[in-house]
Amino acid sequence: MSEALHRLPPWVAERSRSLAAGDALKRRLRRQTLVTVCEEARCPNLGECFSRGTATFMLLGDRCTRRCSFCSVDTGRPAPPDPDEPRRVAEAAAGLGLGYVVVTSVARDDLADEGAGQFVATIAALGQAIDGVEVEVLVPDLGGRPELIATVVEARPEVFGHNLETVERLTGEVRGRARYSRSLSVLETAAGLPGASLIKTGLMAGLGETRAELSRTMADAAATGCRLLTVGQYLRPTRRHRPVARYLEPAEFEEIAAEARQLGFQEVAAGPMVRSSYRAESLYRGDEGTGASLQ
Repeated sequence: MSEALHRLPPWVAERSRSLAAGDALKRRLRRQTLVTVCEEARCPNLGECFSRGTATFMLLGDRCTRRCSFCSVDTGRPAPPDPDEPRRVAEAAAGLGLGYVVVTSVARDDLADEGAGQFVATIAALGQAIDGVEVEVLVPDLGGRPELIATVVEARPEVFGHNLETVERLTGEVRGRARYSRSLSVLETAAGLPGASLIKTGLMAGLGETRAELSRTMADAAATGCRLLTVGQYLRPTRRHRPVARYLEPAEFEEIAAEARQLGFQEVAAGPMVRSSYRAESLYRGDEGTGASLQ
């Protein structure tokens, strides 16, 4: 990797300095033995979000059954699902005063239901703990199994998310055992179910894709019925992970957002520091200040 790519551009470096913030929330989550994707994935927005008292809860432990070259979550043999985890997530969310809760998980290929049941139980626990709560789920591909996708959608989360992450050509290099066509089928299946949630996906830029490939990927996602989109800059978690191929300028993300809207996406957040669950409630509501400016 060139020396230029070792140095973060100023619009990335400034945000990354805030990782140490939010210690009070970290301590609360430790007491409740809860995991957040914010910490496990080394999100550069962690300081901002934790300081505001928000977090994205990660179900089913901190060990994933897959190894992706972009992701810092540990890979290994996970512990059995904790039946009390949904209650603890709901209790933590209620304690934080959250009315909009984002829940994701590691991939659990070792489980018969790929972890779908834990999402359902958590949605139910949140509904019991918080009056009028709105829930967004970000699921792994669930093996592409329609019955598991339906199980989660039928639990009525406001948003059902599954990330494509990258373009078709790079999927094998970036996402390991994932398949581009399988992820598209997850989005399409979820969008076609009766009473379906809003469907959401996320992409990373700077992994080595071409602009034309990114355009095709957005068009493929829009064709499934997906209506919410995030596009952010890929940042290398450690030197063991896939190098950054290129840092996009903020103006490029504005162009990407404009194109995505032309393709039919209802709401788009595109910017260097955008992540799939960052300010998720604002994207869901279409609040002013989201879109390309959400950086």
